[in-house]
Amino acid sequence: MQSAARAIAFYLPQFHAIPENDEFWGKGFTEWTNSAKAKPLFRGHYQPHVPSELGYYDLTNPDVRAAQAQLARDHGVEAFCYYHYWFAGRRVLERPINEVLSSGKPDFPFCLAWANQSWTGIWHGAPHRMLIEQTYPGMDDHRRHFEALLPAFADPRYLRVDGKPLFIVYRPEELPDSVRVTDLWRELAVRAGLTGLYLIGEHANPKWDPNGAGFDASAVVRLPRRDKRIPWSRPIDRIAFMLSSWAGKPTVYRYDDVLNNVTTSPLANVESFPCVIPNWDNTPRTGANGLVLRDSTPEGFRRQIRRALSLLNGAAPDRRIVFVKSWNEWGEGNHLEPDEKFGRQYLEALRDELMAAPAGE
Repeated sequence: MQSAARAIAFYLPQFHAIPENDEFWGKGFTEWTNSAKAKPLFRGHYQPHVPSELGYYDLTNPDVRAAQAQLARDHGVEAFCYYHYWFAGRRVLERPINEVLSSGKPDFPFCLAWANQSWTGIWHGAPHRMLIEQTYPGMDDHRRHFEALLPAFADPRYLRVDGKPLFIVYRPEELPDSVRVTDLWRELAVRAGLTGLYLIGEHANPKWDPNGAGFDASAVVRLPRRDKRIPWSRPIDRIAFMLSSWAGKPTVYRYDDVLNNVTTSPLANVESFPCVIPNWDNTPRTGANGLVLRDSTPEGFRRQIRRALSLLNGAAPDRRIVFVKSWNEWGEGNHLEPDEKFGRQYLEALRDELMAAPAGE
């Protein structure tokens, strides 16, 4: 049976030790370091999230990557979107995707998202500590960046739209001269024998125009923020924010209360893809400065998927794309991978809704 949409799950590679994290946070630091020691911060707070069948894995193990791919395939996920890091020629956390490319395994589709933001200590209580700065030295650096990406783009497993490799920029508005950069990348792609590139800018505002910035489409990822600029807040939301701030507790919203704001209709005549979020709780990283969507359930996630699929009505099959944030962001309490509380229920909700909705409607 044909899936109703192309489900693409963002994939965090920070589950293996690297020299940079050893230096910044201590020997052996990975995403598990914070998530495993997380504690409840208020009554009914679901922490820690403990992985079940995959365990506290290391992504340098090819058997783990194979198990992830099989689990995703069995539940309707078409591809992983690996976060990719490029700091003016410096790469970090690149080992998992490099091994996927060199080994040809797992035989599972993938694409890349450039997480173009500086690494600071914000997630660990040191917001003014600059660890690795994201800079944009100029067009020669963008050329080198493309050349580094080309082996992935040329891989037969790489996800495509209209035959073009799909590439995401996490913060498109921070990319200087973005139209010039995206024009360069497309030109280099054609020169390399590709049919072009399909470029997506991730954005929180569904009314952002990707075309004016040189992108083909946007991926709309919306979350309430821990500040006073929450555009959809009701008075009770603002009161909740103020109380949590005074009490030194994380900002807490009910998952179902923000559900409709996570999946919102985009700007007319602009190609835009929704992003569904199974859960959100980044207190393992941020403690009292975190944001929690409490009381998430597989059934609530199921309703969010239905709403996202409804936004794709009328889209061509190649463009019926829904992003999932994320496959494995355990430090944000944000994962499809099974945990001890829910097992595979979020995965099953995704699979069931993708299979239940008629393709192309």
